[in-house]
Amino acid sequence: MLFNSWGFIFVYLPVVFCGYFGLARLRYVELARVWLAVASLGFYAYWNVAYVPLLLMSIGWNYLFGQLIARGKWRKGMLFFAILGNLALLGYYKYAGFFVTTLNDAAGFAYDVPQIILPLGISFFTFTQTAYLVDVYRGETKIKRGGTFSSYLLFVTIFPHLIAGPIINYRDMMPQFYRLRNFVINYRNLALGIALFSMGLFKKVCVADKLSPWVADVFSRAYSVGFVEAWTGALAYTYQLYFDFSGYSEMAIGLGLMFNLHFPTNFNSPYQSKSIIDFWRRWHMTLGSWVKNYLYIPMGGNRHGELCKMRNLFVAMLLIGLWHGAGWTFVLWGALHGVFLMINHQWRHLGRKLPSALAWSMTFLCVVICWVFFRAATFAEGWAIIVAMFGGSGAAWNAWHVSASVRKVAEVLLVLTIVLAIMPNPQVLLQRFRPNKLWWCATLAMLIWAMLHFNQYSEFLYFQF
Repeated sequence: MLFNSWGFIFVYLPVVFCGYFGLARLRYVELARVWLAVASLGFYAYWNVAYVPLLLMSIGWNYLFGQLIARGKWRKGMLFFAILGNLALLGYYKYAGFFVTTLNDAAGFAYDVPQIILPLGISFFTFTQTAYLVDVYRGETKIKRGGTFSSYLLFVTIFPHLIAGPIINYRDMMPQFYRLRNFVINYRNLALGIALFSMGLFKKVCVADKLSPWVADVFSRAYSVGFVEAWTGALAYTYQLYFDFSGYSEMAIGLGLMFNLHFPTNFNSPYQSKSIIDFWRRWHMTLGSWVKNYLYIPMGGNRHGELCKMRNLFVAMLLIGLWHGAGWTFVLWGALHGVFLMINHQWRHLGRKLPSALAWSMTFLCVVICWVFFRAATFAEGWAIIVAMFGGSGAAWNAWHVSASVRKVAEVLLVLTIVLAIMPNPQVLLQRFRPNKLWWCATLAMLIWAMLHFNQYSEFLYFQF
């Protein structure tokens, strides 16, 4: 079930909302939590009911080991075994085919490549639960009060975040599930949630989905595109991915607010960044925070000298790339960001500051180049587009030698570049939220405009990760 569908907006969401607050009003608070958890499982089952047992198995596994770790016996061994189970599950479903293919190519073997369908959201619910286990081990998460299985089930499965984040934290979410005032409709939160949901829906349907055909066309002709087409394709994907994923995140946060639940912010105007370091503080913030807390710092962070710091940064970015997808293009994307981060840190040591316009331009160029390999099916296709972007394809540099459709796309991308460079983040806009007629008119306009474009099935890009 998609957020951007009639069934979700007019059937699923109203039924779940009314059931949740209706049960709470009758003072069946625990039953309201169970209702929301079961409804979230139904949301997941809509995609493929066959994977619901797998999700429940993962939840049961992590809940059990969380309890065992909290009891204090053989804690380190329990943590190791629990995380090993999580990695085995993720590794089989997401990376088995990739590793077999790589082995065949490298060693000349002819093993059959397993055709495994990736369970939806497996990367997200695996990371969410792994963080939970580590926090219990560190003593940063207490499970005495909110330790029932139903509350843990709700924490993992709550439908706004289950499929594609934001990645949430047990110690932040569990108190919200037990705060009694959260079981009473808060009309300000409801209005704010509807506004944020409408913004995200508009970004997804009216911007990201409109760029999708052009992106697909350019990358399908990677070896024959010219200078202007290559740039419009690269920029179109840069914006498509941002509007698609940030739109989903804003819709998820808005849905959470409707239920009086506060999810973490995932984007903070990343394309306004003036360094790669700043970009990773603004892009997919919950993933960046997860990698910092559960990978980079445990590896040593910046505590053992500059060389170890650079190594840890690079390894962390490689694993971020691999987390996104089982393919060498994703590894290359992570490696490039790792190299850019290392250069960025070394430049800072020199104490020199670039002019703002130059710093933004260089950062944005690096990000766009990286996105080309992120989107390309192979190294060769990505490199062909990069070569064309820098005039190596032999095509004319005169923009007016291209078709009217290409010029139209280029004009739209120019407008989007300006908008993203100067517009405040929707989270900042919503801090000024006042539920007055102007806000309601703007929200209603975005909602109606988006729903008028519900004319085709369009999944969110991050569903594949």
